[in-house]
Amino acid sequence: MLIFIALALYLSSAVQSNIVSFLNSMKSGFLNVVRSVENFSDEHFDQREEIKILRKKNEEYKELTLVDLQLKEQLSMLLSQYNSKMSINPKVKLVSAISYAKFGDINKVWIDFDEFNSSKTYGLVYNNYAAGIVVSKDEHPLALLNRDLKSSYAVHVGQKNAPGIVHGNGSENLIVEFIPAWMSIEVGDEVKTSGLDNMFFSGIKVGKVIEIKRSQGYQNAIIKPYYSNNKIGYFYIIKDTK
Repeated sequence: MLIFIALALYLSSAVQSNIVSFLNSMKSGFLNVVRSVENFSDEHFDQREEIKILRKKNEEYKELTLVDLQLKEQLSMLLSQYNSKMSINPKVKLVSAISYAKFGDINKVWIDFDEFNSSKTYGLVYNNYAAGIVVSKDEHPLALLNRDLKSSYAVHVGQKNAPGIVHGNGSENLIVEFIPAWMSIEVGDEVKTSGLDNMFFSGIKVGKVIEIKRSQGYQNAIIKPYYSNNKIGYFYIIKDTK
């Protein structure tokens, strides 16, 4: 394993991609074995059938919650714009984290996503909170969690929906930049995805404003995120917002 990792650091990007694919396949296979053993153990309790049913119900509930969230946002828009087209079936998929992409960096995680399109960037959701984005790295799906410097997406701030772009800054909190200076925002305002980036649909909660700064005609908001990067496991990927 260490030999493959060392080679991946020095060989061409094409060879690196093959090695990453091989390593991720090994990790994914190992995780599947572990989960199979855990599931086998669970299913041998007296309530094994109930456990199976509750697991399925739990995943269905999480997906329905995302559907419900989008419907609320679409209906709200419909009231103000009579010609809005309403979508009632957002395409989301439950995926699992495989491993950190690099030791010591908890903001980048390989994702097991068999429908991955390397030409797209996807929104990532954890327990109904925006968790980051998924990009292509050597043709493989890599999650850039919220605190990563390159994890950015469009948001609205506060009740007046002040537009901005949120991204990580390497610390515990996130920053929303390019908020128009003439729009009123306050500490305590909630930040949600705007859906204007085609990665997320609107209304997914990101965090709350804890500090406001002004910079050359714009406002910047420091926000405390709802999702914490130390929680990895299963995520929902938003495959399509239409």
